[in-house]
Amino acid sequence: MSVLEAEFWENQWQKAVDESPARKRALNFDIEKMDRWNEMAKDFAGRVTGEKATARRMKTLADLCERGILTKDSTVLDIGAGPGAWALPLAEHCKHVTALEPADAMAEILISRASENGITNITVHRSTWQAVDLDALNWNNNFDLVFASMTPGVDGPAPFKKMLAACRGHCYLSTFAGPGCQSQYSPLWEIFFDEPLGHTIYDIIYPFNLVYTMGYRPILSLLNWEGENAMDREEALRMFNSFFEDYMEITRDAKADIAEYIDQHTKDGKFVRPGAIRIGTMIWPVD
Repeated sequence: MSVLEAEFWENQWQKAVDESPARKRALNFDIEKMDRWNEMAKDFAGRVTGEKATARRMKTLADLCERGILTKDSTVLDIGAGPGAWALPLAEHCKHVTALEPADAMAEILISRASENGITNITVHRSTWQAVDLDALNWNNNFDLVFASMTPGVDGPAPFKKMLAACRGHCYLSTFAGPGCQSQYSPLWEIFFDEPLGHTIYDIIYPFNLVYTMGYRPILSLLNWEGENAMDREEALRMFNSFFEDYMEITRDAKADIAEYIDQHTKDGKFVRPGAIRIGTMIWPVD
């Protein structure tokens, strides 16, 4: 099988998912993961509304509008909408946004913020992308823009190809280019489990090569993720404890190990993720 064939990259991505240590060790993957997103909703909502993050979103939206991808007549599907970081500004430029968000706490923040800002053209659909039935919802070939930014919803070839099936215009996907945030957990993972955490299944190398070998020619851009990397020490502690709760019991010793690691990377009360984090973004038409 050639690297120029879509089947090759689909298999490579699925192999990475199947062999992921995080997937294998998850105690109750779907339930625990949803609990974690609910617990982290307020912290996450505060983090994605920072000055640099907002400026980056405005630049992206201006580019989409300039290219004619996002218009006042567009219908948009935002996969993994979270607290509305993208759904809310997208709604200002289009006809309607369907915001897909399974975590209740995230969805409630989105609904509240929409109400506060008088935004009425957003519908919140509470489901994971993996659980969505396109036929049942009549979502096949239904959206002018299918948008997925830094979401765990697109975690393999099947949910990725579902993006294309739901789209009649353009797709937008942003995810990590390289190890991403997973690298921050790697040292502790090796301490707790005596094995490497491995490569992230969210690396853009998989969806980019898959869609390229399917015959599409996406516009690809890479950037360094700066500024948003820093967070308060207490928020970092909550985030790390919440992450490892998906895979193990957080004992007193485990909490001590996590706190020690956080303190090693904390300066002036701010935890800074070790290592460079890069984001890959690609946009492509599906016709």
